[in-house]
Amino acid sequence: MTDLKQQTCQPIPTGTPALDRTAVAALLAQIPNWTLNDTGNGINRTYRFKNYYETMAFVNALAWIAHREDHHPDIEVSYNRCLVRYSTHSVKGLSNNDFICAAKLNALFGE
Repeated sequence: MTDLKQQTCQPIPTGTPALDRTAVAALLAQIPNWTLNDTGNGINRTYRFKNYYETMAFVNALAWIAHREDHHPDIEVSYNRCLVRYSTHSVKGLSNNDFICAAKLNALFGE
């Protein structure tokens, strides 16, 4: 199995199904501090920082990763935290791309 943060997001062909619960559980185990949302169709994590500057530096780096991977999360930003949510809208659930990007953000955060 290749480390998620070493992988790159791939285009998802029309009609591709969302990952099943078994695959989601296995991938979720590889991205510490991320949780499955209540409906099971997305993952999220809140990153905490010392101040606004650190928060915004993280958000800017997150934007660069999203651009490079062409996979974009929903984010909420406040003074010292950033909530990140991933799901793949085209599959109406989770894809490998969500977990790849989550792993890259954990690496960016130093985990």
